[in-house]
Amino acid sequence: MISVSEALDRLFTLVSPLDVEEVPLAEAAGRILARDVAATRDQPPFSASAMDGYAIADAPAPGAVLSVTGEAAAGHGYGGTVGPGEAVRIFTGAPVPEGATRVVMQEDVTREGAAITLGEGIGAGDNIRVAGCDFRAGQAMGAPRRLRPADIALLASMNVASVPVRRRPDVALIATGDELVMPGETPGPDQIIASNTFGLKALLEMRGAKARLLPIARDTRASLETVLGLAEGCDLVLTIGGASVGDHDLVARLGPELGMERAFYKVAMRPGKPLMAGRMGAAAMVGLPGNPVSAMVCGHVFVAPMIDAMLGLGTAPAPRRTAPLAAPLPANGPREHYMRARLSEDGIAAEDRQDSSLLSILAHSDALLVRPPHDPERETGEMVDYLPL
Repeated sequence: MISVSEALDRLFTLVSPLDVEEVPLAEAAGRILARDVAATRDQPPFSASAMDGYAIADAPAPGAVLSVTGEAAAGHGYGGTVGPGEAVRIFTGAPVPEGATRVVMQEDVTREGAAITLGEGIGAGDNIRVAGCDFRAGQAMGAPRRLRPADIALLASMNVASVPVRRRPDVALIATGDELVMPGETPGPDQIIASNTFGLKALLEMRGAKARLLPIARDTRASLETVLGLAEGCDLVLTIGGASVGDHDLVARLGPELGMERAFYKVAMRPGKPLMAGRMGAAAMVGLPGNPVSAMVCGHVFVAPMIDAMLGLGTAPAPRRTAPLAAPLPANGPREHYMRARLSEDGIAAEDRQDSSLLSILAHSDALLVRPPHDPERETGEMVDYLPL
């Protein structure tokens, strides 16, 4: 067996950043920006009013009476110049007319016909957004970056219509075993519902991949070979189940015969020990354990960082956080343990039941509490590492 850290290092050698494609800005949310993108103009492109009010040239003096000579609205500027004793009615976002040095809020004036009288409570600010105060032409959004809604809005304001992003990793998901049927089907007396591929599909697509559910591979060489053939062209092939050492665990036994170049087999962790990885042709291949919790934990610990690497986000383990223990823990064994846990105001507490088949416990958890190998007993209040779920 190898350590979790060594397994990750070997997995990263199986993948590399994917090629870059241009996509319309409207379709770029959640994608990974692959190259820096520069603004093509200043924002705002002109000094603009931050308020509805009146643009004036004079230093404001309470009680002063000014003549209103025109109007400026967003998209429709005032073509003249504001001189002493004059004011231009102006609205938020409108260009500030030449000669104006400030905008007086409409609440601070009294208007009668074509004249305004400045009130007593005029503030000190000029209420003007100076040209380029948000960003300047040539200012860049740096890559790599997962594009959030605010980023999309900023790119649109920068007058960027399309962006260079990493291609989404194409991942094939293959559940294996005669005991499985798809959700919605009627299982036989000795069968269960295939759940792992659905949870992993959700996890990987939230990470930025395109995940394809392939047919269940039955416990025969012909079935496994046929379904693996359907994964041709994928960047990553994930098999679930069949990676252990039982007589019916065909992925571990037949993988090398079907073209898999194995990089490692078995990791010193729980759950997830019977993990296997290598290459299948041009694709990276990972054989995940069949137990539902084991498969999902390995998805968070191993597969998600592989997706990040293919998206150009670097090669790093899933980021950990720390929290105080809300309840004591016994000593850990020789394998790194990822315990299902709950976070609260008091800290983090491991779930009472840690069986790797219990999806209800995983769904109730919001963290994986990480115990190093041979970690001693831990008391309430001690700081521990965890992965957020």
